[in-house]
Amino acid sequence: MSLLKSRLAFVGIASVILTGALFASESSYAATAKAKAPAITYKNLSSKDFNNTLSAMKVLKPLAAKGKGKVAVILPDTTSSERWTEFDAPILKKAFTDAGLKSSQIIIQNAQGSDATFITDDQADITAGAKVILICPEDSATGDEAEKQNSAAGVKTIDYDRLTLGGATAGKYYVSFNNVTVGKLIGGGMVTCVKAWNVTSPKVIVAHGATTDNNATLFAQGYFDILTPLFSGGTWTDEEGAAPATTAGTWDPPTAETEFQQAFTAHPTANAALMPNDETAAPVITYLQQQGVKPKTFPVTGQDATLVGLQNIISGYQCGTVYKPIFLEAEGSAALAMYLRAGLKPPKTLINGTTEDTVANFAVPSILEVPEWVTAATIEKTVVKDNFVPASQICSGSPPSGPSYAADCATYKIK
Repeated sequence: MSLLKSRLAFVGIASVILTGALFASESSYAATAKAKAPAITYKNLSSKDFNNTLSAMKVLKPLAAKGKGKVAVILPDTTSSERWTEFDAPILKKAFTDAGLKSSQIIIQNAQGSDATFITDDQADITAGAKVILICPEDSATGDEAEKQNSAAGVKTIDYDRLTLGGATAGKYYVSFNNVTVGKLIGGGMVTCVKAWNVTSPKVIVAHGATTDNNATLFAQGYFDILTPLFSGGTWTDEEGAAPATTAGTWDPPTAETEFQQAFTAHPTANAALMPNDETAAPVITYLQQQGVKPKTFPVTGQDATLVGLQNIISGYQCGTVYKPIFLEAEGSAALAMYLRAGLKPPKTLINGTTEDTVANFAVPSILEVPEWVTAATIEKTVVKDNFVPASQICSGSPPSGPSYAADCATYKIK
């Protein structure tokens, strides 16, 4: 009995020792794991740290004190997309403010579609003391002039959303989304929609953005990567048979509508339209409704997740839209500007790629965010969840035909 008690006591002691060792091991592992996740600072900020609350911007406040001068943003227009005024301008202002800049140190302008105004604004910003200027011109020629003007004045340039081909290269950065991927999402969205809406023998009118915009070229590259095999295989028809490199395009909605009407008149059996963004898709959809086209019979694509695009989606006239969380792009640009203003090189964790300037033969250091294809079924968990466009706006009003948008929202559980 004494021997048994001794053995039991030994087992008990051994168990305690083993348990303690395991506990110590787990504690050590937890401590090590915790140690591998250092607090975010301006020295290790990553593009993965950005979110819709702009919370990462606060870590840049030390840079606000290190730098001098103003930062400026010149946006292109108010017609090609709602995004420039509804999203980019206010989000950029908040990002800079949260990063520690005063209102008097932030300049945000819109060139209203005028190249001359863009250059005048750029020069005025230099004169006003801007040390970093974010530019998003209508075309590369204007961007080229602005970049050279900035370089001559010792001002850093960030190409915002659109890459300027040519121009100054030293110290230039680019922030956008992967725009070939954007095009592939548009093309893939069309393919999915054609199947879902039971469109047989798809006959597609393919539209393009302005050829002066490098993004439009990249979008076209992406959607033709998806559609060309279908056209070449004979299962789909490209009604106008135009290659993206030779086809004129536009970001102007009225012009896009006129071009579509001409194409549709020439090809009355067309049963799908690839439109490069929501703004150019909207008048085309209105025109189709006037021709008596019913919901979910004539697929139309889009981009930018604008209010009009989202409402056209839930009412069954637009297949989907490419959702580009602009807050990510704005945060990346604001962060870059804060480093450049402070005379510091951005951390390697922030720059997640390069983009080829095919004119200057230069790989531009870039922050490239990830876009997403959004349909009626995914609006709630993407656009609404991010508070990009509130459900209250999407569900308000009624389409020209059919039930109210509120009824459509109920169908897709958007609330």
